[in-house]
Amino acid sequence: MTDINRAEYEQKGYLTGIALVSPQEATHIRDQFDALEASVGRETARIGLVDYHCKYEFLWNLVNHPKVIDTVQTLLGEDVLLLATHFFCKYGQEERFVAWHQDVTYWGLEPPKALTIWYAIDASDVENGCMRVIPGTHSRGIREHGKSDQAGNLLSINQEVPTTAEENASAVNLVLKAGEFSIHDGALIHGSLPNRSNRRRCGLTMRFVATSVGQTDATRQSDRWHPVLFSGEDREHHFDLQPKPCF
Repeated sequence: MTDINRAEYEQKGYLTGIALVSPQEATHIRDQFDALEASVGRETARIGLVDYHCKYEFLWNLVNHPKVIDTVQTLLGEDVLLLATHFFCKYGQEERFVAWHQDVTYWGLEPPKALTIWYAIDASDVENGCMRVIPGTHSRGIREHGKSDQAGNLLSINQEVPTTAEENASAVNLVLKAGEFSIHDGALIHGSLPNRSNRRRCGLTMRFVATSVGQTDATRQSDRWHPVLFSGEDREHHFDLQPKPCF
């Protein structure tokens, strides 16, 4: 039985500090990511590792951890697609940041509903630029995004959503130990500050939608999403699904 508080998630738009694996398992997962990072180089590892769950068994096993499955089904129902996975690495002493944004703004989803799990490969804290969220903003609709006027934005097309001083003051830091995860609604405004430590901050995002969600033409992507059936059954057939990887 899940210990995920759905009512709290729906009210705030996020949950955090949820343990997924033991410290020993977290170290093993980090070691395997370190090997992947070494093979592709830092610049690619920063934001270029998309859908590597199709290539590496340790990532596929992580995405399919029983607690991830239980969490996603509790919040989205039985019939779920894994839309994509994406690593985000911020290296120490760099002025790279993630501007305030809403995930679903450029994803071309209809309805624009998605859920992201952010798994901490490394410990993620204020010093190394952990994720920050503005509670409750997921329930205020999708906002018009502009462009950031600050250099170093890690978002793919430099997007940024305007926020009020009151909203900024209410922002919460999602501090995670390696092996823990947070969850956030696709419409929740979130971002992160630069990593001013001497440590890397790496997280794996897992993006999920119910099978009832489709894709419109209004997307920044050059191609359509090609998800994997995560659980249940796909009766709607909105996407061309990828087969589950076999290792």
